[in-house]
Amino acid sequence: MRFLTEPTTDLTYSDLFLVPSRSEVTSRLDVDLSADDGTGSTIPLVAANMTAVTGKRMAETMARRGGLAVLPQDVPLDVIRDVTAWIKERHPVLETPVTLSPSSTVIDALHLMGKRPHGAIMVVDDAGAVTGIVRAADFEGQDRFASLSSVMRVQPLVLDAALLEDTPDDGAGAGSGLRRAFDAMDAAGSDFSPVQRNGVLAGALTRKGALRSTLYRPLLDAHGRLKVAAAVGINGDVAGRAAELLAAGVDVLVLDTAHGHQQKMFDALAAVKGLNPGVPVVAGNVVTAEATRELIRAGADIVKVGVGPGAMCTTRMMTAVGRPQFSAVLECSAAARAAGGRVWADGGVRYPRDVALALAAGASQVMIGSWFAGTHESPGDLQQDAGGRQFKESFGMASARAVQNRNQREGAFEKDRKALFEEGISTSRMFIDPARPGVEDLLDMITAGLRSSMSYAGAADLASFRERAVAGIQSAAGYEEGRPVPQSW
Repeated sequence: MRFLTEPTTDLTYSDLFLVPSRSEVTSRLDVDLSADDGTGSTIPLVAANMTAVTGKRMAETMARRGGLAVLPQDVPLDVIRDVTAWIKERHPVLETPVTLSPSSTVIDALHLMGKRPHGAIMVVDDAGAVTGIVRAADFEGQDRFASLSSVMRVQPLVLDAALLEDTPDDGAGAGSGLRRAFDAMDAAGSDFSPVQRNGVLAGALTRKGALRSTLYRPLLDAHGRLKVAAAVGINGDVAGRAAELLAAGVDVLVLDTAHGHQQKMFDALAAVKGLNPGVPVVAGNVVTAEATRELIRAGADIVKVGVGPGAMCTTRMMTAVGRPQFSAVLECSAAARAAGGRVWADGGVRYPRDVALALAAGASQVMIGSWFAGTHESPGDLQQDAGGRQFKESFGMASARAVQNRNQREGAFEKDRKALFEEGISTSRMFIDPARPGVEDLLDMITAGLRSSMSYAGAADLASFRERAVAGIQSAAGYEEGRPVPQSW
């Protein structure tokens, strides 16, 4: 990255802008978004290891679109094993539908309706065949205890999985099967269809899903299964938990603590590397070149950068500790690459422009938390405020709420004593954007902005983006000038 004027102070993402350069990139679809950090990610985005952000549905969806999600360290090992096995069994193209039986009730369906952005539930018989679908509109005026068989619509279109397979001689090339599926849904006037194989429900496909699967490449392991990461704390039996995670099939280990530049982190790294894990090991969080170099020398493949920029984090206001995120990423990524490692930019992104700036500064991937919390794929329950707006609750991982969950096996005295040291917001409403209710909608927006930013810089991949990006420093008025005007002035 080159600056128009060398900065004299540390900078946030809002302090920067990028200027266009001469470009040979003819289309933003021609750029490659693959990360170069050994994870295999085909888009440089990571769903944060926050309880309100990442669960099995988030991990499945992120991997299907080429990104990575990190299961939180608070999740019990038996749950991690079950979730990892579940993710590994998911289809790399088809969505996992919500299913109920014909004898299930309307109230059963209402409780599950918000689990998918498309708002449909499959009704399947005992043999696994689709008998119909239900949507929220089908329940208007219906008794809440009526059976689904009495209110469901017979699905007019059910795709056969064989239709989705590419046919080399049809002249359409890669994605020909998805094109046929899209055309079938378009002809039927449907935006959603179950997919069956040998008469048994295999998954679901939406019109947007068919399009997305021609643009994104799933993040797959050596066996063609979706990848998933998991976090490990630096206290307790670190090696034991890491070994259990590896045995469960986790593809990336994230050693996670608020202050990564401490002896316990180095001890934890030594314990994990002693297992010869065979997967990338991430450690953090830090904000300095010195800390980055030391963690990489200690065995970290990737260093997580960011102290205090997150939406749920109060660390800077409580302690004054932290650093403006852009400068932290810029300095740490340079140190990491010189030492043979990489960094993830963790926190502080609120718009696609921020993701582009983090990657231009040298991050291999960008970790996103609260932005993804307000989606149908996040683990929280869908709620409504007094005005009918849908939201999910989010909270920081150092908040009293998270600490209480983390220490639930301890006695009341210890739990209450630790609760006195809260850093982070314990509850915040993340509203569902009606225009972008799913994490895939956000991925579309973010990657579209990133692709355009790279094409403006004349960069065909992230490596050339780092080299070719030219940044300038702007005033608050300059930043405000770039914001759209939603109505008029």
